[in-house]
Amino acid sequence: MSAAVMGFSTGAVDISHFDPQYQISFEDIDPTQTRVHALQLKVSDTLKEALAEEEGVRLTVYRDVAGYPTVGVGHLVRPSDGLRVGDRITYDQALHFLEADLRKAESGVKRLVGDLPLYQHEFDALVDLVYNVGEGNVSERRSPGLNAAIQTANYDGMADELNYTTAGGQVARGLEIRSERRQSIFMNAAYEDPRAIEVDTRGRASI
Repeated sequence: MSAAVMGFSTGAVDISHFDPQYQISFEDIDPTQTRVHALQLKVSDTLKEALAEEEGVRLTVYRDVAGYPTVGVGHLVRPSDGLRVGDRITYDQALHFLEADLRKAESGVKRLVGDLPLYQHEFDALVDLVYNVGEGNVSERRSPGLNAAIQTANYDGMADELNYTTAGGQVARGLEIRSERRQSIFMNAAYEDPRAIEVDTRGRASI
């Protein structure tokens, strides 16, 4: 499902209220070609589309692979949502949950990386990580390797630390594939779903 069709928009944030040291002109800087301060970045529409592919858009509350009530685009149901397994939400509610969760994940990434500059696709991959596993799981205590790589500006090391493959104490194949996709986004700006099957003109699927 196209993120554009879902009614999303993206772009650079207004940095006029941030620390004066960052008040420089970004108009001519392309974050797909040049690393920039994370304060300038927001998640791209391409990453939103990838999230919709990974999570699906579910309007009925269900239990995820770890057993947690979930709805929309992988939104973890909280007590304040007033929802139980089996309840239904509207499409607009799903979009609201997604945008709120993305803002939270973006903020989590900015706290995580500090002043380390990032390409757009590197930022997107980290947002996907925080969106998927929660900010608590990328803390220095729980993810020391990732934090060490960030502190030393070791981008290759950061990519190596993007594998989070367990849910409820069990390895999940879907999370393994998602981690591979996340690494491809971070390293190569390759957002394509590795599970996609190509079909030739005779209708034969490639594996």
